[in-house]
Amino acid sequence: MESKLVFCENDEMMLLPLYATTIGFWEHQVQTAREAGFPDYQMHQILEGKGELIVGDKRYIVGPGEVFFLYPDIPHEYTPISREWKLAWISFNGREAAQMLLYAGIRESGPGKLRSEAFLEPLREMLLLPDDNELGVNLERSKLLFALLLDLKQRLLPATNHEDEMERIRPVLRYIELHLHQPLVLKDMAEVIKVSPQYLCRLFQRTVRERPVTYINKQRINRSKQLMFSIRGKKIYEIAQEAGFENVSYFCAVFKKVTGMKPEEFKRLHGLD
Repeated sequence: MESKLVFCENDEMMLLPLYATTIGFWEHQVQTAREAGFPDYQMHQILEGKGELIVGDKRYIVGPGEVFFLYPDIPHEYTPISREWKLAWISFNGREAAQMLLYAGIRESGPGKLRSEAFLEPLREMLLLPDDNELGVNLERSKLLFALLLDLKQRLLPATNHEDEMERIRPVLRYIELHLHQPLVLKDMAEVIKVSPQYLCRLFQRTVRERPVTYINKQRINRSKQLMFSIRGKKIYEIAQEAGFENVSYFCAVFKKVTGMKPEEFKRLHGLD
């Protein structure tokens, strides 16, 4: 593939929740420094060679099997450190762009490690499309962009410390699943992996991004939905008790907070009365 740069932004595409603005491929990426950042989100995949990425006071060496993300208006610089540095990239924007990255676990500018060095297929397909700015081609680019970002969750390896912490907390998550119908005490959960309750709370925040009580309540609400579907005719207070809620009023309040509706409304909506 030869070096190319495709501009694909137009007014109609900006109405979409996610759209590409530029797509490109460089047979040799030259030094790029942007003191004021770039106006759109960017994702670069390194195909050959190595380079240095600088974001703020952080420096990274990136090579094949890696990508790096740049958030809008964040000062950055990247430069080759090998004789050749092949990159493919896409710039994109839209009201859902940040949420799609967040879904993939990307929260800031920086590198990520892929599970394979293979060219990301949606990005490759975008580069093979005609280079014009015609609406039909731009719509196809947006479809491929959505697929690209949606797949990133599976394509990216988690950071080592995050993976280690997830493994450490898994016994606690299994313990919660087995004891949802019983009172769950923070001290007892912490004892499962021999840590303090305070440390367990921090571990929850770093791994599942929620406080233990929030996570437990959501799991209990999921259990209550299963009970509504599997055992028809149960009273709301019976469902609340079997899902692990001692107080039916608290169950109803949590159910509405999580689902946006009362338990009775949920049952009617799904024909479970």
